[in-house]
Amino acid sequence: MPNVISDVATLEACLGKKPEAMDLKVIDHLDDGALQWLAASTLVFAGFGDNAGISMTIGGGEAGFATAADRSLLTMPLAMLDNPACAQPGQGFGSLFLIPGIGETMRINGRILAAVGDRLEIAVDECFLHCAKALIRSDFWNASRLTEMPADAADFLEASRFLLITTVDADGQADVSPKGDPQGATMRLIGGTACYAERPGNRRADSYRNMLNQPRLGATVLIPGSNRVAFVSGTAQLTSDEDLRQIFAVQGKAPLLVTRIVEPKITLATSDALARAEPWSRRAPDAGIDPAAIMVRHVKLNKERGLQARILGTALSIPGLMAKGLAQDYKKNLY
Repeated sequence: MPNVISDVATLEACLGKKPEAMDLKVIDHLDDGALQWLAASTLVFAGFGDNAGISMTIGGGEAGFATAADRSLLTMPLAMLDNPACAQPGQGFGSLFLIPGIGETMRINGRILAAVGDRLEIAVDECFLHCAKALIRSDFWNASRLTEMPADAADFLEASRFLLITTVDADGQADVSPKGDPQGATMRLIGGTACYAERPGNRRADSYRNMLNQPRLGATVLIPGSNRVAFVSGTAQLTSDEDLRQIFAVQGKAPLLVTRIVEPKITLATSDALARAEPWSRRAPDAGIDPAAIMVRHVKLNKERGLQARILGTALSIPGLMAKGLAQDYKKNLY
């Protein structure tokens, strides 16, 4: 495969360098905004990993099924996970928490401390709000309930519109990154590999940086509207090959790069968590949730770059500025 990306310099030449401001929205605990988000969330996509391997599962239930024992400890019932056996003490934990009708997602990363009784306990290392582009591209919340699903793995992947990529870094810390696109442009089997595209985003590129060090990855693949899900695992290879990128072009725009999952293992399953969460029941979004305000508060709470974060936080405190900026980005920079 030509134009393989194998180092950070080549990755940044393709995607652009990670903006320093991207790290300013990351905090190391569950603030009031995160607690509010968890109280309204009905669905989580979780990934687990260490140097031995990667696994994924889905969790879901009534709003608030996941809670915080304190600001640094996330907890949830093991019974709310489709596959609680995935979670083992000491593993890295990555997650995306969704609220019905809201495009942004809450990313909470950390490490599994224990499964105490019937509950999972996770030490929180990172918490931040992720942009809405993946859910917008997939038209996730507007899906109608589906009952007939492709039985063939290749057909299922081609019909998909939303997926979650789980990777781990050199220290075994897990990360879950969302991807969304129209049907046929999300994930496809090509030449014996499972491929998906990278679209314009915030350029943090956590998952891609992880792949350069630990090429193993796992993907949770969905057709919005269905409780069926595909789990894909294998070895990642990043490429900027023009012919492959053109296969995933949308609105006349080719993606920045394509990830090939070499020798993919694909498993189709039915998710009880999706059935419990009922993400496509067309419930109105929680009126009390303001993603833009939560992002601003996270910048102000950032500890790593205090002065820079305070300056940016002050600028973003102008009423409506963050919300306006997000709306413009979602409108102009989807593809």
